[in-house]
Amino acid sequence: MDELQRLDAEGFKNSEKIPVVAVLDNIRSLNNVGSFFRTADAFALEKLVLCGFTGTPPHREIHRAALGAEETVAWEHAESTAEAIQQLASAGYRCLAIEQTSDSVPLQQMDWQQHSKYALVFGNEVEGVSEEALAACQGALEIPQSGTKHSLNVSVCGGMVLWEAYKAFGV
Repeated sequence: MDELQRLDAEGFKNSEKIPVVAVLDNIRSLNNVGSFFRTADAFALEKLVLCGFTGTPPHREIHRAALGAEETVAWEHAESTAEAIQQLASAGYRCLAIEQTSDSVPLQQMDWQQHSKYALVFGNEVEGVSEEALAACQGALEIPQSGTKHSLNVSVCGGMVLWEAYKAFGV
């Protein structure tokens, strides 16, 4: 770690973060939750908001995928995704669902505003972002796809979207 000049846990907690919060809307797989913790660590997100029945640390399955990132990444739990989104919007975050809708913007066309804060909402593995959460958002982003499934694993989707945010804000 020293040779790679990586931060230790305390250094990470005190480091600058990009102005992005990932909101997980009823994610059922604890492996996916753990993957979001690792991605949030890698791209220096402000925090994760784990909503509804999304699993929370401490849990062995989350830890297996997170590899300890659940100890360094800030997180909180909210019973209602829509209420969490409303609170984030009230705090000045631009809340965007990561979902295919009739009005969604392709990810590569997203204009990340440097002086804005973002809450990006990732949905359930089967149902996607709930209707209530979608209605609370100010818009939607989608990852263009050419295959027959037109969906990605939520943690893969998270990695792609959060990488784009990280590139835009670069710490």
